[in-house]
Amino acid sequence: MVAGRCSHCRRAARREWGLNEVGKGRKGSMAMEQGGSCVRRGGLPRLWLDLAGGFGGLVALVALASSTLALPLAAAWAAGAALLAIAALIRHFWSDPRRGLGPANRVTLARALLVALLAGMLATPAWVDAHPVQVAALAALALLLDGVDGWVARRWRCESDFGARFDMELDAFLILVLCVHLLAMDKAGPWVLAIGAMRYVFVAAMRPWPWLERPLRESRRRKLVCVWQVACLLLCLLPAIGGALATALLVLALALLAWSFAVDVRWLYHTRPQS
Repeated sequence: MVAGRCSHCRRAARREWGLNEVGKGRKGSMAMEQGGSCVRRGGLPRLWLDLAGGFGGLVALVALASSTLALPLAAAWAAGAALLAIAALIRHFWSDPRRGLGPANRVTLARALLVALLAGMLATPAWVDAHPVQVAALAALALLLDGVDGWVARRWRCESDFGARFDMELDAFLILVLCVHLLAMDKAGPWVLAIGAMRYVFVAAMRPWPWLERPLRESRRRKLVCVWQVACLLLCLLPAIGGALATALLVLALALLAWSFAVDVRWLYHTRPQS
């Protein structure tokens, strides 16, 4: 048990998620991360406070980039639009806006600010061409934070299905954004978009083949392949990496990703419910 959670919250968590004890259950305690503390009647909607803090953080990032690197206003507006879309998805899938995101999801939200800013920079390709090292550094920071939210979730015992999905979808969006950056910089041809599009093709395939939607087993292989994708993509952003080396790295990244998806699809197919 975590000190500070009232008995009302613990009982509600057990009812909502079918847990025998808070902090235990599928992938840790989803109830803990979706609560953290009891919300009294008339309390502030803590989710909105978390999201507002996210937008405040983005404003600070944009102000810093504008003052030090002359980031154009168009990139700032585009970054805001990207974060607004992310916030809308969070609100859609979050069960109770009166409850805050919890410590691990707040770290993932902080990483979402960096990803939104990278997406916003796509609106100003000339600026990106002049600042490839800064773009790669921002992507590297987003990659480093990818391991922090998992550590926080384990440290505070607030792992959840929502947190895992939030982290995974943000990784997929980051990979797509970096692919578009490389295409805009003429570092690779349109084929590089296959790296970023593969996750979304997989999601689209769930409609005709619902068995693809079933939960996958925990996999270190899947996480390592994802990290390799981002690492290769951000390396290829650097001016020193170009030509044959960039193509080789990206082809290897695409091959590893296709192999990883094939492994998961094969497992889902062979374990699908038989009608």
